[in-house]
Amino acid sequence: MGTEMSSRDRVLKVFKKEQVDRLPFFSGMGNITVHGLQPLQWNFAELHLDAEKMAQIAATTAQLFGLECAVVPFDMGVEAEALGAGVNYYAHRTDIVYPTITKKVADKFDDLKVRIPDLSRAGRIPLVAKAIALLKEQVGDQLAIGAWVLGPYTLAGQLTDIGELAKAALKKTAQVQEILMQLAEAIIQIAGIYRQAGADYITVREMGGGPDIISPRIFKKLIQPPLTKVFSALDSPKILHICGGTDMIVESMAECGADALSVDQKNDLAETRKKIGSDLLLFGNFDPYGTLVSLPADEVDQVVKNCFDAGINALWPGCDLWPDVKKENLEAVVTAARKYGQP
Repeated sequence: MGTEMSSRDRVLKVFKKEQVDRLPFFSGMGNITVHGLQPLQWNFAELHLDAEKMAQIAATTAQLFGLECAVVPFDMGVEAEALGAGVNYYAHRTDIVYPTITKKVADKFDDLKVRIPDLSRAGRIPLVAKAIALLKEQVGDQLAIGAWVLGPYTLAGQLTDIGELAKAALKKTAQVQEILMQLAEAIIQIAGIYRQAGADYITVREMGGGPDIISPRIFKKLIQPPLTKVFSALDSPKILHICGGTDMIVESMAECGADALSVDQKNDLAETRKKIGSDLLLFGNFDPYGTLVSLPADEVDQVVKNCFDAGINALWPGCDLWPDVKKENLEAVVTAARKYGQP
């Protein structure tokens, strides 16, 4: 018997559509847990502001449970902050509270002007890049190192009032389109910085642009073109993730140019596989909170089996892991992934 394939090789071979010993369980989104955090006794806010801590905690889920990746950053404020928004890290809190945008770049959509600084030095982008480089150095021979960026529409919602943006999407489409194309340029640059630092793959998270929020018609007209711009400029491997009931837009998602689509638990995986064909990689789609926090551990196996039966190329959570996962549930996911991931 040969030696077992490393997690990194397994993940990267899936992207290249090469033969693997089993399909991997990894993620392109935040996947840190309290089980990794507790022994270190760090305040949650520190993880977003210290590259060494960010890298160390990012690797813990793989080290403790066997997830096949380490992914940074952990919060949705990085790009907006680099473009001038204010972020609250909740440094005084001892519980887990994610940073939020406290100061928009423009309170009104009409006042929003996108100014792209030198992004290699803006906000926390150099800090995230340093964390990626540290991960590459420390665990990069064994684990796939991932990074993620927001999609243009989701980022716009971080920079200005989300309600005004949604109205403008309907009434001031050309104006919104122009902003989204400028944000696409910023996202391309940030993703490039992360890749240069050592990220093996990039996930673009357009969670604010799904059909739960935006109609499929507006998605096609307004959100697909800037996403296509982003993906045409990014090196592979590159993944598009959209939350919510994406069944109505998976064909449009498939046209954006990503190597893989990531969908959440509201998506009918088997139907999506039929719609997009066998060539495009499909990652998904267990409910991270439902499966890892609320479900009895003995019911996890069936959830994972259902995902593989639907034709996925890798098991992914539908969103970030909620840090307060049950240890036995995450262990059950890993066990089931190894059992059902035989190609």
